[in-house]
Amino acid sequence: MAAAAARGLKRPIALGLSMLVLGAIAAAAFAALIRHAAPPNVSSAFPAGEIVVGVDGSFPPFALDDGATLQGLDIDLAKSIARDIGLPIRFRNIGFYALHDALISGQVDVLISALRVDPARMDDLRYTASYFDNGLLLVTDADDMAAQPDALDKARIAYEYASSAESHIRAWEEDGRNLSRRPYELPQYALDALRLGQAEAAIVDATTFRLYQSARNGWSAKSEFITHDPYAIALRIDRVDAWKLVDSALAALKESGELGRIVDGRL
Repeated sequence: MAAAAARGLKRPIALGLSMLVLGAIAAAAFAALIRHAAPPNVSSAFPAGEIVVGVDGSFPPFALDDGATLQGLDIDLAKSIARDIGLPIRFRNIGFYALHDALISGQVDVLISALRVDPARMDDLRYTASYFDNGLLLVTDADDMAAQPDALDKARIAYEYASSAESHIRAWEEDGRNLSRRPYELPQYALDALRLGQAEAAIVDATTFRLYQSARNGWSAKSEFITHDPYAIALRIDRVDAWKLVDSALAALKESGELGRIVDGRL
């Protein structure tokens, strides 16, 4: 679980998120252009006749190695992409910090492991379009105020202590909003506070909110993205045909609604 904990380390908010979003936009724009080029060749894209996927199996619900199998959203997504391309798939469970080295060295063909689009890596990597947005959500009770920052004057806002949510709230306060902060040890506790009427709003990431809500079918809430944190698939920059095939397969999954069903099935 060390890798999962490391993924939760706090980062500079405004600049970091802006760079992520700009990187995702750039990757999407490039994807749209290159799809109109010559069609990719499956044999040259994956000469071994299979797709080897690198994944960190310690980051549920995206991937978890239970000792017998790998399970999770990223595993389901990878299998669907391989099926669309028409090749068998093989997974390599790799620690988070070794994922990129495994890709660059050719140990794996593709990384599908809840990866953020990193503009600093674009000299070496090529990203697909995003398949999930784990940005921060402003959550309110469905019968209460609108899930909009402008409706929060004097509201009690629950959040995880020392998280990116807290940094966002501080920024709102610096802009003149009158808020009442309610910090909690875990983001789930912040949602508990909202559900139990101890707060008028909560700020949590999209994964936390979806998992929390799916476990409480009787509770309805409104949510609105206030930041964006796109996850995408990464390939080596010189593997253009492989990237075209994977990105096109992902686009087809979105178009058919299968990607939505994969996400809903795990979150």
